[in-house]
Amino acid sequence: MADIPKIAIHNLNVFFDKNQVLKNINIEIPKNKITVLLGPSGCGKTTLLKSLNRLTELNQDIRVEGEIFIDNINILKAKDVIEIRKKMGLLSQRPYPLPMSIYGNIAYGLRISGRRNKKYLNKRVEHYLKQANLWEEVKDRLKEPASALSIGQQQRLCLARGLSVDPEIILADEPTSALDPISSQAIEEKFNELRSRYTIVLVTHTLRQAKRIADKVIFMYLGEVIEQGDAKEIFENPKEELTKAYFKGAFN
Repeated sequence: MADIPKIAIHNLNVFFDKNQVLKNINIEIPKNKITVLLGPSGCGKTTLLKSLNRLTELNQDIRVEGEIFIDNINILKAKDVIEIRKKMGLLSQRPYPLPMSIYGNIAYGLRISGRRNKKYLNKRVEHYLKQANLWEEVKDRLKEPASALSIGQQQRLCLARGLSVDPEIILADEPTSALDPISSQAIEEKFNELRSRYTIVLVTHTLRQAKRIADKVIFMYLGEVIEQGDAKEIFENPKEELTKAYFKGAFN
């Protein structure tokens, strides 16, 4: 039985001023799986990720054409952008904790959605910190500023904060590129645990990482999707010459 797509993208084109960044993208992203966007720097991976929660609209010079369906709703026509973004937790290359305490970072998302009861907040903050494998490291330091954490801990804090708004999708843009190997492994292990409850779209150019965690691979080059499919099949038997060249290290 085929995977049910959580996200379906049809004929997506993105223009930055007169330069076309994404060209006729047609892909399906399965529900409760890890889909990895692979390709060399500048091939459009991050732009595609930003298109999924309409962050491209923050730049007036960007024009988007096509359709992006999430649960059969075309989000490019939806008027409530905030509701769309609530469905998605975003993890960037470098962690950006809010300038407040460790506790405050997690409670923030809960409070803005109207949940303010102190006992409830305490339980949920603990819950999400545990989900990000961070609770045991910070449970006695919750009032300390988030900036006091190591970069690896800050990235897991940002993951916990993203989960606290009850998203359905996690968008991760090279989330381990600034981390040490141990912290990177912790994030990868957490993604493997979360895949059963969330749809994860991960941008990386690290082949080893993609091989470890991907269920589906989408390989991009110069704004186009060159090849997509089951991760094992693509890594073991790529069909396109550009994909084969990339796997052999012909370009970065």
